[in-house]
Amino acid sequence: MSEDINYRGGQGQVMDPETFRDSVGTMDQSGKRKWVFPKKPSGKYTNYRYLASIFLLIVYFAIPFMKINGNPVLLINILEREFFIFGQPFYPQDFFILALGAIASIVFIILFTVVFGRIFCGWICPQTIFMEMIFRKIEYAIEGDRNKQMRLDNQPWNGEKIWKRGLKWFIFAIISLIITHVMFMYIVGYKEVFKIMREGPFEHPTNFLVMILFTAAFYFVFAWFREQVCTLVCPYGRLQGVLIDKQTINVFYDFKRGENRSKWRKGEDRKAAGKGDCIDCNQCVVVCPTGIDIRNGQQLECVNCTACIDACDEVMVKTGLPKGLIRYATEDEIEREVPFKFTNRMKAYSVVLMLLIGFLGFLLYNRGAMEAKFLKPPGTSYIVRDGKIHNTYSYTLLNKTNTKKVVTIKILEPKHGEIMFNGDSKITIEKDKITRGTISVSFPEKEIQKTKQNITIGIYDEKGKLIDEYATFFEGPFKLQF
Repeated sequence: MSEDINYRGGQGQVMDPETFRDSVGTMDQSGKRKWVFPKKPSGKYTNYRYLASIFLLIVYFAIPFMKINGNPVLLINILEREFFIFGQPFYPQDFFILALGAIASIVFIILFTVVFGRIFCGWICPQTIFMEMIFRKIEYAIEGDRNKQMRLDNQPWNGEKIWKRGLKWFIFAIISLIITHVMFMYIVGYKEVFKIMREGPFEHPTNFLVMILFTAAFYFVFAWFREQVCTLVCPYGRLQGVLIDKQTINVFYDFKRGENRSKWRKGEDRKAAGKGDCIDCNQCVVVCPTGIDIRNGQQLECVNCTACIDACDEVMVKTGLPKGLIRYATEDEIEREVPFKFTNRMKAYSVVLMLLIGFLGFLLYNRGAMEAKFLKPPGTSYIVRDGKIHNTYSYTLLNKTNTKKVVTIKILEPKHGEIMFNGDSKITIEKDKITRGTISVSFPEKEIQKTKQNITIGIYDEKGKLIDEYATFFEGPFKLQF
């Protein structure tokens, strides 16, 4: 099989160079899947990506077991409405902060893409990290590099093919199961996941079914769907087309230096012969995990993984030509030889992003240590006794901090209000807990001039500092106003 074939099914249909962007590189003209067999990459950028991936994988598998002040670092328990971010508890009342955080994230993605293109896809995206740094490496270890994989794919189902494919698929299934269990630790916590595992599927049939379904989904993605997640499903890949411009940094082929491309001849003066530095070795094509030719220009399938940069630099070193024929650059840098410039659009995005992050930090810092509510129980009314009007309130106190709080309740407005407690006037609330109770509030009759009088109740900590207040109404007898 020819070296420049990087997919199942033999030589693909040749497309007109002016229309190649009208189709997806992993499908032929009939819509049939082109199975990509990338060559194992190596080089400077590949090593950097390995280090970044190892760090991110450690973070992914470690975070569910990490705690800050006794709280999970990250927990998104939608079923029980428990949310922890960096050890801080969040509640439905705080979701406007998370919404603002989501907006800031979108602006960050836009800014990041405008400046750096799809570097996120090649270096940070979980799909890429799991695929290239775990599943693909297992494939290389069992089936060999590109040529051996292609030969194995084309041979009949003999003993070698059965045990190699069977072993690979079995390991893929085990890793998919592990990834699923860790993902569920982010939802229900690692203790609950271990409990479900100990008690077995018959005690938790729903959880077991959900885990099997997610494991099957992960297996399907990494064993079969693969790069098509990036080209057909991921919205970010589509979004980049409207965000990047000629000042965006991407993986580019320097066509001015590379063309006219031609095969290498030792000792030849290529400039005198009118030839470019590209020796048309196709190493940038065979190493690409999405099966494209970067020399055709910026394409939807490119995830900026830098495999083509390392492959090309290796060839340039062997031929004695300068490295960087394929490199991180802007389109203007290649076409007009204009150096990178931080444009006004990038500056505007940066200002908006900084403002959003600053406002988000302010809201997080000032979201309050306590949240209090005082509501009149349905069906209750006021009582007049000893020259005072009494109303009963049910209170709910939510401690949003990571420490135990001892609080007292006082009337702020109007003055001269009194509170009677069903127990101790000092209320203890454990960290991240809700305390409920009942109090009776009374005012002298002369203070209540309306049938429904607005009042404000305050919550004070042990040091006498006001930490929250709540506005409600106080019922009194009807009075004629002259």
